[in-house]
Amino acid sequence: MTSRRRRLAERRKACGFNQEEFAEAVGVDRSTVQRWESGKNDPQPCQRPRIAKVLAITAAELDALLVPDAYAPPASRNSWVAVDSADSDDEFDALELARRVSASDVGRETLDRLEFAFDDLATKYPVSPPQDLLQRVRRHSAYVARLMDARMTLAEQRRLHVVGGWFQLLGATLHIDLHQNDAATARLQTAATLAQHAQHREIEAWCYETDAWRVLTDGDYKRALELSLIAQNLAPSGTSAAIQATAQEGRVRARLGEGQETYSAIERVHLMSAGMVPRKETEHHYQYDPSKALAYTATTLAWVGDPAAEGYARQVIAKLAPADDVEKWPRRVASANIDLALALLGSDRLDEACDAAQRAILSGRIVPSNHWRALEVVKAVESRQLPEASELREAYQGLKALPEGAK
Repeated sequence: MTSRRRRLAERRKACGFNQEEFAEAVGVDRSTVQRWESGKNDPQPCQRPRIAKVLAITAAELDALLVPDAYAPPASRNSWVAVDSADSDDEFDALELARRVSASDVGRETLDRLEFAFDDLATKYPVSPPQDLLQRVRRHSAYVARLMDARMTLAEQRRLHVVGGWFQLLGATLHIDLHQNDAATARLQTAATLAQHAQHREIEAWCYETDAWRVLTDGDYKRALELSLIAQNLAPSGTSAAIQATAQEGRVRARLGEGQETYSAIERVHLMSAGMVPRKETEHHYQYDPSKALAYTATTLAWVGDPAAEGYARQVIAKLAPADDVEKWPRRVASANIDLALALLGSDRLDEACDAAQRAILSGRIVPSNHWRALEVVKAVESRQLPEASELREAYQGLKALPEGAK
């Protein structure tokens, strides 16, 4: 039983409710309560005030009950970038002080700080545990919500809608990583609404692109293709969203077995990203750069069965894996090792393929939403009846056995 399940269940019991009584009190089915307490889903934002009232706690105390154990790789793989504790109010005390000394109820300084905080979280995304980032996203989103009714200029209102949309989008991405689909849907809808109010087509395009990835991982390739094309139509020309949506189209078409269209999408991605300048020493999740094109090409070619995937995957690993030290890998290196394993299996270099797959699985860098990719390699090894199959399956089962939110 996870700590999250104990905390929420123990508070419910302390208030004298069994699951059925608690479900009735908050206006949901008992199965919904079971999913909350098992960590499979989060309560929707509109449900949280009622839950807090029934349990006689504050909204902040409820958030603490709902937070699973910190996302961390196995004990020997504990070098995710540390994220500031969500229990500290120092960051928000500073934001509140900046707001109070400005001319309006919101003010440029407050908006600058919120935008900086979003960029900071977006650059920490590739190397930080999703659950830790999600705690900060929740707190920033709540702060943005408190400011929505404040007095401000139209220009400030638009900036607040935009930064609020970015926080909701990042929150949705983190929920997808943790397989919390109901919460992801709610955040995507909110991000799209804020983007529409602010007439910010790039955020709106990112919402469709993000949802395309989610349904692709569920195996709904036709819907994923539809969403990626909508994202491309929405995204302003030359933006990161336009490139990412095109890359997503390529991956979907590879899964559909549409070879010619797959290569066309790859070519378009390379043409659009060639002139982009990467950020120095950091990777921003919502800013495309040429190295991302390499990673997406590796995955796409691996899925379409092109042996050229090996070269691209090795380039990603060489660029991003310092001294082959898995404790310093960003997530993209683990993904590249899965791509490399698939390519090596296709060329019958079986020992190397198993080694690459083992590195990826044991790295601690595979988030729950990507477990299916690791499983594809495991099944391919098993189908060949290779002697390494049992060891690889054991490593994969160890990955799956980690508590939800601690993977």
